[in-house]
Amino acid sequence: MVNNNYLPFKAKILDKYQQTELDWTYRLECQINPVFGQFMEVSLPGVGECPISISDFGEGYIEMTIRTVGQVTEGIDKLNPEDHLYLRGPYGIGFPIESFHSKHLIIATGGTGLAPVKSVINYFYAHPELLKQCDILTGFKTPRDVLFASDLDKWSQVFRVEVTVDKLDEFGNFEVIPNSCSRKTGLITSLIPDVQLPSLEDVRVVIVGPPIMMRYTAQEFLCRGLKQEHIWVSFERKMSCGLGKCGHCKIDETYVCLEGPVFNFTKAQTLLD
Repeated sequence: MVNNNYLPFKAKILDKYQQTELDWTYRLECQINPVFGQFMEVSLPGVGECPISISDFGEGYIEMTIRTVGQVTEGIDKLNPEDHLYLRGPYGIGFPIESFHSKHLIIATGGTGLAPVKSVINYFYAHPELLKQCDILTGFKTPRDVLFASDLDKWSQVFRVEVTVDKLDEFGNFEVIPNSCSRKTGLITSLIPDVQLPSLEDVRVVIVGPPIMMRYTAQEFLCRGLKQEHIWVSFERKMSCGLGKCGHCKIDETYVCLEGPVFNFTKAQTLLD
């Protein structure tokens, strides 16, 4: 039982799933109750720590999808089931999930930005009656960079799922992207004009990805008549300590780790690079 989320605790790796050449999903034994969109600080003794979004959670476990890009994540990459990591958290302000109830929810993600909203999608996949409609728009560099291919296939049985890639692989095919999804090449913004919006007042949009992707994706929805207050984004690249102490995530006077990582666009528009 975790009593102080400022102190690291030991967590056993229950399973490990490869997503791409660099991305792995870890299921960890963990007795916490996170909010959708929160993150954890993950550490290896003697190596360091880094903030990682919670990509899914359930009774007695959480999942995190981790890209091997630095010293800490390279150390994590060497671990296997039955090994242990150290965690602290959860931290941050998550998605206002009840604000999406009875609405037309559109989730737009770029690259690893799909991971922080996976738990949101799974929640509504299990309870589709809570939404009027759901569109999932997700973009990747190439088919080999696609995350959660089996989940995309599963979600497409209930929701409208569109996957776009910047370019095809050298063989000119879509590889792992499920046939059940709409598959295209181009930027994710190219998908937005085709999204049907019968009632703008009922639409709620979640955008997660690189800052430039979030800015232009939000702009496309604003051009279609959505209100700023009906759009949320999550900053996934700005945090370090998770406690508002290091200043790494500070943008002007805003600490992303404390006031985010999820922001309504009325606030986020002043923070995007």
